[in-house]
Amino acid sequence: MFVGRRHELDTLERLYQGTGFEMVVLYGRRHVGKTFLIDEFVKNKRVLYFTALQQSAKLNLADFSRAVCAFFDMPESTPAFAGWTDAFSFVTERAKADGNKQFVLVFDEFPYAAAAEPSLPSALQIAIDHGFLGTNVTLILSGSNEGFMESKVLGRKSPLYGRRTAQIRLLPFDYADAAEFLPNTEPKDLIRYYTTFGGTPYYLARLRENDGFESNVLRLCFDSLGALREEPIMLLRQELREPALYFSILQSIAGGNATPKLIAEHAGTDPAVINRYLKTLIELKLIERKVPFGDDPSKSRKGMYDIADPFFAYWFRFVGRNAGIIESGISEAVARKLAFGPAFDTYVGQQFETVCLQWLIRSNAAGRLPFIATKFGKWWGNNPIAHEQTDIDVIAADPSSRQIVLGECKWRNAINETKVLAQLNERVGLVPGYPADGTRLMLFTKEPVSAATAVKYTGDGRMAFVTADDLYGNRV
Repeated sequence: MFVGRRHELDTLERLYQGTGFEMVVLYGRRHVGKTFLIDEFVKNKRVLYFTALQQSAKLNLADFSRAVCAFFDMPESTPAFAGWTDAFSFVTERAKADGNKQFVLVFDEFPYAAAAEPSLPSALQIAIDHGFLGTNVTLILSGSNEGFMESKVLGRKSPLYGRRTAQIRLLPFDYADAAEFLPNTEPKDLIRYYTTFGGTPYYLARLRENDGFESNVLRLCFDSLGALREEPIMLLRQELREPALYFSILQSIAGGNATPKLIAEHAGTDPAVINRYLKTLIELKLIERKVPFGDDPSKSRKGMYDIADPFFAYWFRFVGRNAGIIESGISEAVARKLAFGPAFDTYVGQQFETVCLQWLIRSNAAGRLPFIATKFGKWWGNNPIAHEQTDIDVIAADPSSRQIVLGECKWRNAINETKVLAQLNERVGLVPGYPADGTRLMLFTKEPVSAATAVKYTGDGRMAFVTADDLYGNRV
C-alpha cells in the first residue's frame, strides 16, 4: 500500500516528463520509505535499478555490471566493467545510441558503494559532465546515511556539488498521513498510535489494525522477539560512529533533562563537547531544540532539548529502560504494566501538543485559519499578572499583521472547563508584539466540551474548540 508522498511523487514525475538529464538526490533515514517511493515512481517506466550493498568495491561493481547487462539485454557472460568510469561511460553511450529514449537510473544506497570506493563520486561527476548531460536519463541517487548524502553528495566540497536538479529529504509522516495506515481506527486511538509509533512508514506497516492498539504495542516492542524492540539501537549503529554515547544522550533527554549541562551530567558525557553531539542528533531530526516563541534561537538562553520523533520518545521512556527484563521474557500482564502504566496517559498528553501543532500547520496550509500564519511554536515564561511561570502549548502567528492563535491542549477524559478557559484567557498578551485584538484562542481536547460551554461561546469568533475527532476531519 502506497501512502502519502504525493508531492514527492509528483515532483519526480514532473522531472521525468521533461527533456534532458535530471539528477535527483533522495535521502532519509532508515525505514522512512525511500524504496517505496522509488518503486511507485518507476512503475511502467524503463528503469536500470541498482542497490549497493555493504561489501567490497569489486563486488558492488560486479553487481552493477550485471544490472547494466540485464537492462540492455546483454549476455549474462559479459565480463564486469573494469571500473566505475567505464561502467558509467558505457551506460551513457548506450543511452545515446538508443535514440536517447527516456529511462530511470536508480543508484540506491549510494553511500555503501562510495564508502567502498571513495573515487566513485568523482567518477560519477565526470560521467555527468561528459556523458549524462547529453541524455534523457533521470538519475536517482538514494541513501539512508543522511550525513554522507548531505556532505559527500550535496556538500560544497563534493565532486557532485551543483549537479543535482532536485533533492528530496524524506521525513516521517505527520499524524494525518500516518493515519492512512489505519483506515478503520477511531481518532482517539489514532492519536495513541501516532504518539507511540510516530510516522515512520516501516513501523506503521508492521501494525495489525484488527489486533488493536495495545496488542500491537506489546507484540512489536515488549516481546523479546518484537520487530521494533531494538529499532532505535539499530538506527544509531547504522548512522553514527559512537552509538553508545548517543544512546546515553537520548536516554538522558527522555528522562527529562533538557539543558546541555543536565543532559551531559546524566549521560556521563563531557559537557565541553555535548553540543556537538546534540547538533548531530538535531540534524537526524531525532531531537529538537525549542525556544520560547518569539525568541531568536541563535541568541536565546532558554533553549530546551526534547526528543522529536514520537517513536524514539516512547521507546526511550518505556521500552529502552526495561530492555533487560523484556529480553529475558515477561508475561503479558507484566508487559502491560510497563507499557501502559500511570505514566502513559501523561506521556500521550505531552505528545498531544505535537499533534495539535501539526493540525495548525495543516489547517494553515489549507487556508482554514483566520489568517495566514508564518510562524509556529510554543511559549513559556513569566506571567507578570499571576506572578508565576506559565506556558502556551501551541502557537500560530503572523508577525507582519500581529495576529496570533494561542492554543491549550488537554488530553483528559474530563477537565474543569471554566478554569482552563480562564487560564487560556490570562495568556492573552503574554507573547510580546501581539495585542489582544489580534489574538484568537483554541482549546484542543480529547472529548467535546460541555453543551453549556459550547453555548456560552457561540458566536464568539475569538474562541474555537477542537476535539480529537476534529483533528482527523472527514475521517469521523
